[in-house]
Amino acid sequence: MNIEEVIKATKEIPLAKKTFLNILFTERVVSETILDLLKTYDLSIEQYNVLRILKGQNFKPISMGLIQDRMLAKKSNTTRLVDKLLLKDLVTRTNCPDNRRIIHVTITQKGVDLLEELNPLVDTKENNFAGNLSNQELETLNYLIEKYRNSNHG
Repeated sequence: MNIEEVIKATKEIPLAKKTFLNILFTERVVSETILDLLKTYDLSIEQYNVLRILKGQNFKPISMGLIQDRMLAKKSNTTRLVDKLLLKDLVTRTNCPDNRRIIHVTITQKGVDLLEELNPLVDTKENNFAGNLSNQELETLNYLIEKYRNSNHG
């Protein structure tokens, strides 16, 4: 279905607006698909992102600031996300011994186990979206999306 059909446009949409709407709508479809999967595990997309960041640390503590820097959603409330993951025993939080103002976060084994179960399911969803595109088309799509995103200078 093209974007004109999705929004039930009655007149031609200028190409720049059509591209913008296509990107917004596609992001929503992808996010909702992943969120539907994560909901069954009582996780948000942002919480899942935090767990993946922490897993990449191999059980080494990481500061809240560094987690925030690595988040895809830069405006996420990292403290709130970590608090929710703490309640589920998926992470631990400690004060840095050298600077008590810095909070360190580490993934727990329960968090790693959850990701080991979830990651293949997320991978399947990602592969389903990419399924009708060749590797060359995926490379081109990534190049174009990055070029489009990086052209915004204000």
